[in-house]
Amino acid sequence: MFKALGRKWGEKLEFGIFTLPVLICIAVAFYIPFAMTIRYSMTKWNGISKHPTFVGLDNFKQIFMGDANFASSAWFTVKYAVLYIVLVNVLAILLAVVLDMKLKTSSWLRAAFFIPYILSLVIVGFIWKFIFMQGFESLAASTGWGIFEMSWLGEPGLAFVSILFVSIWQSIGFYLVIYIAGLQSVPDDLKEAATVDGAGPVRRFFSITLPLLAPSITISVFMALTNSIKVFDVILSLTGGGPGGTTYSIAYDIYRDTFQNNLYGYGTAKALILFVAVLFVTIIQLTLFKRREVEA
Repeated sequence: MFKALGRKWGEKLEFGIFTLPVLICIAVAFYIPFAMTIRYSMTKWNGISKHPTFVGLDNFKQIFMGDANFASSAWFTVKYAVLYIVLVNVLAILLAVVLDMKLKTSSWLRAAFFIPYILSLVIVGFIWKFIFMQGFESLAASTGWGIFEMSWLGEPGLAFVSILFVSIWQSIGFYLVIYIAGLQSVPDDLKEAATVDGAGPVRRFFSITLPLLAPSITISVFMALTNSIKVFDVILSLTGGGPGGTTYSIAYDIYRDTFQNNLYGYGTAKALILFVAVLFVTIIQLTLFKRREVEA
């Protein structure tokens, strides 16, 4: 009996020795900074002073009651997130269906769509900024088409469309890979049985393929949701928040207040609000989509 107890305590000690370094790293990398974030969100601090001034919930009151920039950036982020999630997933599913066919150029096309995802969004933003400003000017001169003469980064509506387009162009390859993997896991015998029953391609897709893609859709929507709510780098490199601050996202507004205006306490409060919003929305999304997976 004592031997068994000694072995049990020895296993627990061994488990603790191996997991303790991991727990310490997680605490240092996440929990301690998160606790400091909560603390600094209740202070007035310029990032330099050794003694931040405690202001309680004043930062949060100002954000929700008197910050027009935060309200406009939140609305921009919501519009961007909804359109990005819908468009990137619909386009990725359609492309995945096409590229899952036995085409001679399927491998080349998959690589072509995935290559932009390897590039940083900051680099992609600068590339497309050059295209929108100088490349389109040359195309307008050579073709005379009015679409190339439009101010794609100088008008609020077109700037929003430009950011959305560049983001989808850069990231669609990632979602494409997820959906191709999901399509390849769909049993062929189900498709054949549906064909024998007289179902056409469209009916087979909506009745068999799409329901069996539910796990892939859950993952893709989750990734698109979290990435779109935190959009920052493409805005920084493509429009810089312009024209006139109409393309500020919440993340960019936090960056501007924190690092440009030296309002570290105020910016930290906004970052905490963004964290809670992302956590809340993702929990709801995962709950709903997991339930749909079970029903499918």
